[in-house]
Amino acid sequence: MPIRSSSSAAYIQNSSTSTNGVPSTRPTSLTIHPSALFSILDHYLRRTDAQHRVIGTLLGTRTDSTVDVKSAFAVLHSETDEQVAVDMDYHRAMYDLSTRVRPNETIVGWYSTGSDLNTYSALIQNFYSQETAPNQAVHVALDTGTEEGKSAGVKAYVSSPVGIFPKPENCVFVPIPCELRFHEAERSGLDLLLSSNPLSNQTDLDVLASSLTDVQNMLNRVLAYVQSVLRGEVVGDKAVGRYLMDVLGTGVEEDGGWTAGLQDTLMVTYLANLVRSQAEVSARLALTTAA
Repeated sequence: MPIRSSSSAAYIQNSSTSTNGVPSTRPTSLTIHPSALFSILDHYLRRTDAQHRVIGTLLGTRTDSTVDVKSAFAVLHSETDEQVAVDMDYHRAMYDLSTRVRPNETIVGWYSTGSDLNTYSALIQNFYSQETAPNQAVHVALDTGTEEGKSAGVKAYVSSPVGIFPKPENCVFVPIPCELRFHEAERSGLDLLLSSNPLSNQTDLDVLASSLTDVQNMLNRVLAYVQSVLRGEVVGDKAVGRYLMDVLGTGVEEDGGWTAGLQDTLMVTYLANLVRSQAEVSARLALTTAA
């Protein structure tokens, strides 16, 4: 029904159209990688005492209906009861540096810590919508769980303008499904972070022993499945058989395949530790020079 001037109803625009009238694609779901979450948490831990929340830029890729957030970087901003200011020059300089390292990733939206969505959030959303035009910007709110009565969690939103003649500060944040996605190479690191044993009490040998135990348990499960198929107790899955052949067949057939793979793993570990040591030395030298 038509809305009269005396009506108190709110008019919400179709969010498939951007603020400048250009048709845009509204994402219906979002996936985020652990590296982006760790960057957000690191930014939150490095905040000043005067900052209630921190914000930053989300980088990734998008399809017609899904946004895949792969990384993030912090953006300088100040927020008071009267105004909010975002360092746009810093934002664009960091984005130029990021494109040199990851040219396939573009700006898909922004993040903030905490669960509060206010007028300032709408203004920041409007700024990032201009950066991602003609596509819609997504907003990821990471609740750290440090406030009493609030649990940790991640939520994703898209915005929809409100009013017949909408203003940048007037919009509705519409939640969309958010899913954590990680590669198999990241599983061991995530399992270590989620384990009940603190990392400080574990040595490198303890971590290696735990990883080998997990590998042994997985191999025992695979061996039990293969033996049950050979005995005719269960019907074999062709897809599982092809996957096992692809994973284990090459290493078994090649002469010294397992040894070569282990040597490659040890070499990568050694190089990673070497790079980390060089980075720590460079950081300490920079602090010494600045002092």
